[in-house]
Amino acid sequence: MTTRPEKSVACFKEGFSCSQAVFSAFAEEEGLDRTAALKIAQPFGGGLAHRGEICGAVFGALLAIGLKHGRIRVEDLEARDRTYRLVNELMDRFRAAHGSLDCPTLLGAHIGTPDGMAAAKARNLFQTVCPQYVRTAAVLLEDIL
Repeated sequence: MTTRPEKSVACFKEGFSCSQAVFSAFAEEEGLDRTAALKIAQPFGGGLAHRGEICGAVFGALLAIGLKHGRIRVEDLEARDRTYRLVNELMDRFRAAHGSLDCPTLLGAHIGTPDGMAAAKARNLFQTVCPQYVRTAAVLLEDIL
């Protein structure tokens, strides 16, 4: 049986973004089909559309937390608080594991610039480094859900 972290890494290696890889591996169990999950998570790859913000794998995990625990009734403050607590836990644990949440620091290259993207490709970071971040986000997500 394939685990969700393994599914996440496999999806990333297919060519989907880090955010898509993590989110889609968890979304179906919450009733969201893979196609919708891939579409929803697309903007968050590469540190939010290559802007160098939070790692897309983390964004994908945060989307999954919201999908599972997010509030759907304004008065459900317990769901809101649980969601925020889990989001903070995941982010804190990812930062503890890798020293940062932001894509440029994690990669050592800012893929939002042509030079940074060229450096990341030349150093093969998407094949060697990013799968680790995808796996970590998925493992942490599986653990806290």
